Amino acid sequence: MSAAERWNGPAGAPSYDDYLAHDGVGAPEVLKRQHRRDLGTAPLAAERYTSQTFFELEATRLWPRVWQMACREEDIPAVGDALVYEVVGKSFVVVRTAPDRIRAYYNSCLHRGRKLLLGSAPGSSCAHVDNLRCPFHGFTWHLDGGPKFVPCRGDFPTLRRDEDLRLPEARVETWGGFVFLNMDANAPPLAQYLAPLPEHFARWGLERRFKAAHVGKVIACNWKVAQEAFMESYHVIATHPQILEFCADANARYDLLGDHVNRNLTAFGAPSPHLAGRASPDRAYAGLLAMYGQRDAGGAAPLDWYDARRKLGARVRESFRRAYGGDWSQASDAEVLDALVYNVFPNFAPWAGYAPNIVYRWRPHGRDVNSCLMEVMILKPVKEGAEPPRAVPFRLLGDRERWSDAGELPVLGAVIDQDMENMPYVQEGLLASGTGQVHLAGYQESRIRHFHATLDRYLAVDPSGT
Repeated sequence: MSAAERWNGPAGAPSYDDYLAHDGVGAPEVLKRQHRRDLGTAPLAAERYTSQTFFELEATRLWPRVWQMACREEDIPAVGDALVYEVVGKSFVVVRTAPDRIRAYYNSCLHRGRKLLLGSAPGSSCAHVDNLRCPFHGFTWHLDGGPKFVPCRGDFPTLRRDEDLRLPEARVETWGGFVFLNMDANAPPLAQYLAPLPEHFARWGLERRFKAAHVGKVIACNWKVAQEAFMESYHVIATHPQILEFCADANARYDLLGDHVNRNLTAFGAPSPHLAGRASPDRAYAGLLAMYGQRDAGGAAPLDWYDARRKLGARVRESFRRAYGGDWSQASDAEVLDALVYNVFPNFAPWAGYAPNIVYRWRPHGRDVNSCLMEVMILKPVKEGAEPPRAVPFRLLGDRERWSDAGELPVLGAVIDQDMENMPYVQEGLLASGTGQVHLAGYQESRIRHFHATLDRYLAVDPSGT
């Protein structure tokens, strides 16, 4: 029996599937399907997070070949709206060139290489442009990538034809209101790469959401260290003890959904199995309300854990109806309460369900193995009958600012601050390791092992063919 098959949560505690089976509305089929896989129990090498050589291998064999979320469509709603997306030294101008067309040009002038557009911060909204003009010598391109003006063009015999002067571009496709780019002409189509994500998220319609918050911070750790802190609920007992009364951490479910997608399903409104006899349904009910700054208005106390979740689900559905309009009666308790966290390889994590959707993204910061940029977005439903508002601009926190200083991340900012207390010291500890190894739980950290298995497949192939 594999490690994944052996672990079914603490004895006597309801499993996540038990909570789904007792959902007050009825959980959707896509949440009920289990996808376990045996990936062994071998330790990982610490140098995967600390070696600059390993980092450079990722730079040449991983990032140029994967689909990367660059922005939201509402970040660049009008023709000529543009932003800069950067990763491991590559820079792209992502620009809407027509109402129904977005392109991503390599951010480099064909003359002497000067960047065509600068971003005030990584991933930030940049500008509205009528064309792309190099500030160095004035080479200028139309939004469709064709040349518009070259000073003294006759002095460039190798650039006589317009096709020689077209701006090189990466592939661009969209899903769920997100814009993705890929530098590899031979990569599979985005829908194939994301599968089965589009099927799962069809019910939740992220393309009908708008970006209400976008906050980032540079962290002194490898990008994988930061990402993996959000790929399991196993750390809740030590890092987030204040939520144990209403977060069923140790009986969360983990599913591996193909090479590029996995997920963590964690029940809220139910207690951690670690509390054993110290937990009660009424405290789980009141505790979750308190985290969101609400109080119990009275009424009958929850009879059991399932009843607590049903009452919370009904309350949240009513709050959504008041805030956004529309009919929420078919939204299950799981879809309005739980942490339904999907990860798309290599660095994109959208939350599923109907609650305001959290989205994470992690990237290397420059070419430093020990530094990364973490970003958090909040997507909210568009109010019934209203026009979608323009996306908020990106906010980069300073070195001394905390996530909780970002008022646009209520509740979440303080929780992420607790995670930040670990990440830089994980990096320092890995550098100081006496064994050079990282050991992972067989099931509860299976998503991390799944990520590394896919990473190894990319790193094993030299795209240059040499």
